Amino acid sequence: MSDDTRPAPGDTGPDDGGPGPDDAPRFRLGYVPGATPGKWARTWRERLPGVFLELVQVAAADVPSALRDGEVDAAIGRLPVDKETFHAIPLYAELPVVVVSRDHLVAATEESERVGAHDLADDVLWVPRDDVLLGAGVDRPGRRPEAYDDGTGTRVEPVPASTEEAIAWAATGSGVVVTPMSLARLHHRKDTVNRVVEGVPESPVGLVWCRDGLPDDVAELVEELVGIVRGRTANSSRGRGAPDEARSPKKAPAKDGSGSKGGKGAAEGKKAAAARRGRSQGPRGGGSRGRGRPGQGRRGR
Repeated sequence: MSDDTRPAPGDTGPDDGGPGPDDAPRFRLGYVPGATPGKWARTWRERLPGVFLELVQVAAADVPSALRDGEVDAAIGRLPVDKETFHAIPLYAELPVVVVSRDHLVAATEESERVGAHDLADDVLWVPRDDVLLGAGVDRPGRRPEAYDDGTGTRVEPVPASTEEAIAWAATGSGVVVTPMSLARLHHRKDTVNRVVEGVPESPVGLVWCRDGLPDDVAELVEELVGIVRGRTANSSRGRGAPDEARSPKKAPAKDGSGSKGGKGAAEGKKAAAARRGRSQGPRGGGSRGRGRPGQGRRGR
């Protein structure tokens, strides 16, 4: 795992408020490279100022083990995940883009134009070891890189160690990289451009946490986070971040009817009130209404 928290353009970054007090309750939220949890972190800080939110960057492939080992309490990770082990809430899906050098023909297209997978048929496709898009069963655009002799008589294909390295290779004009848009932005270089590519699946991102084994206090905080990422307001929550009136259960009506509109006690109360009003008004006449004085008739002449 890494503490690298570089934000993508248009986001202010994780923004977890810096190191929290050692004795303060804390919640550790993992996030994969390219994810920008800053807006949710800010909402968390507003609603739960007493619980420090620690943001931890986790490699996409390491999210399951980080959750199982308790290194993080929940994570914003790539989907799908093992549904028997983890809960997952889809948050959004990223468009795939192709990253090419500025000398590539694709670079001459408008930024709003999309590239078809067939347009990359003659290009070498660099697939890094940390690829999250072109897994098993996915049709890959472009062509495989040529194998070379590693010096031992064994022929091997060159594989970039990371997406960042693959984009650096693409910048030389030796091939192209297809990756989620957030990663292309994260590793953006002045000597490359990217365009949305069609014919390649999108990359879904979601909130993930363990189904079993969470302590009660952690499970409660996970529910708070679920409400935040789903856009619930503080008033719609009954958790720690909700106002007192939202958390307080409504009082049940009294069984003896004294607190209900249709109970026996209420009916008797209405009768007594009516009787008191009748006594206070006195005989009907020309007197002042509601003052309890009898009406005065005409005086005899």
